[in-house]
Amino acid sequence: MSAVRTLGADPKRPITIAILAMGGQGGGVLVDWIVDLATHNGYLAQATSVAGVAQRTGATIYYIELYAQAHIAASGKTPVLAQMPVPGEVDIVIASELMEAGRAMQRGLVTSDRTTLITSSHRDYATLEKVNPGNGIADTNAVLSAGVLHAKRFLHEDMQAIATQHRSALSAALFGALAGAAELPFDDAAYEDTISRAGIGVEASLRCFQAGLQATRQPVTHDIVQDPMATAPRPLPARAARASVEPLRARIEKEFPVECHAMLGEGLQRVMEFQDIAYGNDYLNRMDSLHRHSLSHGGAEHAHLATVEAARWLAVAMAYDDVIRVADLKTRWQRTQRLREEVGAAADEVVGSVEFFHPRLEEIEGLMPASWNRVINRLPVVKQGLKALIGDGKRLRSHTVFGHVVLHALAGLRRFRRHSQRHAVETAHLTHWLDTAKTLIEGDYALAVEVIRCRRLVKGYSDTHARGSSKFDRLMQAAKGLAGNENAAAQLVALRKKIEYEAAVAKVP
Repeated sequence: MSAVRTLGADPKRPITIAILAMGGQGGGVLVDWIVDLATHNGYLAQATSVAGVAQRTGATIYYIELYAQAHIAASGKTPVLAQMPVPGEVDIVIASELMEAGRAMQRGLVTSDRTTLITSSHRDYATLEKVNPGNGIADTNAVLSAGVLHAKRFLHEDMQAIATQHRSALSAALFGALAGAAELPFDDAAYEDTISRAGIGVEASLRCFQAGLQATRQPVTHDIVQDPMATAPRPLPARAARASVEPLRARIEKEFPVECHAMLGEGLQRVMEFQDIAYGNDYLNRMDSLHRHSLSHGGAEHAHLATVEAARWLAVAMAYDDVIRVADLKTRWQRTQRLREEVGAAADEVVGSVEFFHPRLEEIEGLMPASWNRVINRLPVVKQGLKALIGDGKRLRSHTVFGHVVLHALAGLRRFRRHSQRHAVETAHLTHWLDTAKTLIEGDYALAVEVIRCRRLVKGYSDTHARGSSKFDRLMQAAKGLAGNENAAAQLVALRKKIEYEAAVAKVP
């Protein structure tokens, strides 16, 4: 296929390409391929790079300039090529991940009169996104919209999924996307010859290259990710898909307004998957109590926002992380299949994994009934024995018979979970939280909504859960003190964001 633009035809300027990639994504390989492609097809090529802080915390910016040897011969002069991209003067920007495309736009490397922006649309979450106690994930829609607005051409596809499907590297898919964009004055065969000359993983790379090429040449959509609250509830998992679930579905449709159905469906699925159908019924009972109280204090006038937010965060609170949950997740066949796909294992190959457990004594005691813990607390020798048993943590090889049996045994404690001390503590905690919201909703609906949202601080297990619970309890005390103040909700939001920011910064090295 011929190039659709005349890049390289102007003797006064080179072709400029900026590549933004994180560590381990093959950015260097992609640069080497482009340089090799150019030098074997009549171009002088220069490549430079500015490394990020570290893998996964900072992206490397690679910069390439290509200048036609024919122009050099005609002018008799050797061009002086730049070593860094200049905002407003970049022809092609390639980003290995969607937020890297956003950062390229922030730096001014993408302009609507000149730049073709090519990016993989998948996400590799940044450190600050992952350590945020709440929802720190950046807005995907904002980047997609900005790409459409600021780039001359915006081409995006999930190149990581393509690479995984063809058991190759992301760099091969992006190289194919560059060929598919048809911006450079080279045909498809020249790209393929470049991969062949490299001599490493040629067959897989060529397959991945072709898939990336075809994905880019197909009409590229600019769909915005839909708000999950606007979608219908997903089907319940097969384990829960039986006749006894239907009354719970009917309760949602009968007892709650349509604005709440999607989130309630998601929440019901989560708590039933965590425990069982009876637990799902408990979830709807709690939601019904809060919803009725909200209705009597202006819930309809606020589009039932308190009910919608409670549907989300109550499900999170009821499906708390404990040792049982962790063991259950580690023994699921979906996880095993994902691990096999990640390492590219063949059907007849054995894949081993080592699971690291480092529970505190509190996690072990949490598995026991409260009556057992009262006895243990009176016997220091027993507590010391349990601490010695835990030691510095345990490593279980889940692919061995012993490791798998231990994990399955821990996951099997699900049936006794409601009788454990951890469940009693969690239930008391969330009951107090909901009661606080109900009390505040009588005088300040907006403040009550923010109290419900504060539950986002509590997640994980072990030390992570303890720290989140401590921050949450501070906010609950603050909310009670703010009740009756003007703009109390806004003040609580500001305090929550301050606490979230401090927690995020404290975790960043």
